[in-house]
Amino acid sequence: MTLIWQPTLDAEAQRWQSLAAQLSDEHFAPLTEELDREQRYPWENVRRLVDNKLAGLFIPKAYGGEGASLTSTVAVVERVGSGCSSTAAILCAYQLGAFPVLLAGREDQKELYLSEMTKGVATSFALSERDAGSDAAAITATAVREGGGWRIRGEKYWIGNGGASQYYVVFAKTDPSAGGRGISAFMVDKEQEGAVVDELSDKMGIRGTQTSNLRLDIVVPDEARIGEVNRALRLAFQTLNVGRVMVAAQSLGLALAAYREASRRAVERKAFGQAIIDNQGIGFKLADMAVEISAARMMLYEAAKAYDEGRDVANLGAMAKLYASEVAHRAADAAVQIWGGFGYCKPNVAERLYRDQRVLEIYEGTSEVQRLVLSRAVRKEVEDAAAAGQGGALETRSA
Repeated sequence: MTLIWQPTLDAEAQRWQSLAAQLSDEHFAPLTEELDREQRYPWENVRRLVDNKLAGLFIPKAYGGEGASLTSTVAVVERVGSGCSSTAAILCAYQLGAFPVLLAGREDQKELYLSEMTKGVATSFALSERDAGSDAAAITATAVREGGGWRIRGEKYWIGNGGASQYYVVFAKTDPSAGGRGISAFMVDKEQEGAVVDELSDKMGIRGTQTSNLRLDIVVPDEARIGEVNRALRLAFQTLNVGRVMVAAQSLGLALAAYREASRRAVERKAFGQAIIDNQGIGFKLADMAVEISAARMMLYEAAKAYDEGRDVANLGAMAKLYASEVAHRAADAAVQIWGGFGYCKPNVAERLYRDQRVLEIYEGTSEVQRLVLSRAVRKEVEDAAAAGQGGALETRSA
């Protein structure tokens, strides 16, 4: 697809992306329809990710991973996502569970949990609850001092890779009176007495993934804590900043798959004596799709580059996730429309992509939350400029 803008990747990223393409074309994509139909977790795909070192791609070499850049990682997720949305989502869930340990874990925690992940023993990110998703500070799970450890009570929900993961980074209030300033994070083993996964979500899309709850009434030692007491909400947000870039990559993969299906159908399908792409109503739709996918891809790779260079990606990651997920929405919608009746029925790739896409505008922060993040950034920019005596943030200055 040379019409779509192509990022300039270094040799490392090209190598990983080529491997992802091979695995996706030979193994992941052919299995996608079956996984969707049976709502089955693809352990065989996980094994291939592990055997080919993609499960620990972003984990530092000191802990058994490959120490790859975020640019390499999103190149892999995007390519896997163009063949199997569920397998790409599993890769994203691996990253989301690993980053709290990477950012705030002790050395012994990194050596244990990160090295386990490279072998396919995953950690999941457990922040959301039934009534606390976007408003993370409203979680009600608690962790109270008990002996030399902590008694954790509550229920977590919407856990990516839930049930399939061995470990969970659980966020709980250690000072309920402090709101978001009183949240801590703990590592929990699902085999621990009092930890129960008893509900797997029956989802619209990415049905090859597992999304679960986690009910807790357990005692963990203080050594299970990740990072400082009462400082974990910031850790969660730092993790989500990177997670949003990963979801943008997943979105791009799906958008590219939708574009591929739509453009192929538009060229092959004849109506009124010509290919339907020659009708402007269809041809222009595909032209817009190519432009939007290219623009979203530019934003994605700029966000990954910024992270690799040590820059803050809170705002750029929010932009990339917001735009890429909504571009994927429009691309999937257009693919169904171009396929017509066939696109509305199973088994059809466009129909499946339409369902797989919808969650991309919800998890790792809804589109509304991304807009909230960005609107606050706009306000801060204007207020900072005013405080510095520079007028408005959008003031035009002559050279």
